[in-house]
Amino acid sequence: MRTFDSDALECLAAIVEEGGFERAAVRLSVTQSAVSQRLRSLEAQVGTVLLVRSRPIKSTAAGRLLLKHAMQMRLLRADLETDLQDLAPGGGATREEERVSIAINADSIATWALSALGPLVSEGLPLEIITDDQDFTHEWLREGQVLGCVTTLKEALRGCKVLPLGAMHYVAVASPRYAQAHCPQGLTPHNFRNIPFIAFNRKDDLQTEFVGRACGLRRVTLSQRFVPSSEGQVRAVLAGWGASVVPELQVRSLLERGELVNLVPQVTLPVNLYWHCWNLHSVVIDRLTAALAASAAQALGTRTTRKTGLMRSGA
Repeated sequence: MRTFDSDALECLAAIVEEGGFERAAVRLSVTQSAVSQRLRSLEAQVGTVLLVRSRPIKSTAAGRLLLKHAMQMRLLRADLETDLQDLAPGGGATREEERVSIAINADSIATWALSALGPLVSEGLPLEIITDDQDFTHEWLREGQVLGCVTTLKEALRGCKVLPLGAMHYVAVASPRYAQAHCPQGLTPHNFRNIPFIAFNRKDDLQTEFVGRACGLRRVTLSQRFVPSSEGQVRAVLAGWGASVVPELQVRSLLERGELVNLVPQVTLPVNLYWHCWNLHSVVIDRLTAALAASAAQALGTRTTRKTGLMRSGA
């Protein structure tokens, strides 16, 4: 059974996470040549290339295996640190390279996820949250760069376990002034082409999916503007940029106060979310899982509407 130098493994992880050798050197407080030397030593030990020197830098299949191993070593150290903290509160500070990474979609971050993670961070968990579209967060787990993710993927990834979290319900909204001027009868098959929709980014297909099914159309083409922030999307709608399909949980108070209007009040789009994590015995993973499950159960609990004609349960 081969053993790998922990500094070399962390060097590999730093290069991938920071996106280059120079930034990895800064993070590890070593020279760039030392970073290159550690990587070459690791590649020599494995007998194959671990990174593709592209823009951005990508790990090879062997590199992904060692990256996952490096993340698991971090998790073991985080578990040990947690146990030591229980025995001797107020222990030493955690190093930058000991951070624990998970991937969560931006809408969950903007609504329910941070309240779940707050107590763990307050207790000293060195957490890094990576954000991506909910249909793509599982790729970070597949690549071994995170220990868990919130995603729409239902089937467990290899070596992982999965827990259903509930459904995030999406609604189409606009400002009252914009709705009165451009769609006074709400969203219809006759006016959606004239309404710009504010999407998160080009991966975001919630806008087209909602409009297509709400209007009874198999395929639609929308005029879209991109704001890569859940909060930013709502602010853009409030400013009159157009309409957007956003979590009802996020805009509930704005709808109640009349600052936004629901363009299709009889329809919601439920997006089922799942927590995937490594199938390992770990205090850190267990606590993350319990915290996210409890917060999701409270925020994403069953709700009823006059019509729920849309379902989405997989990537």
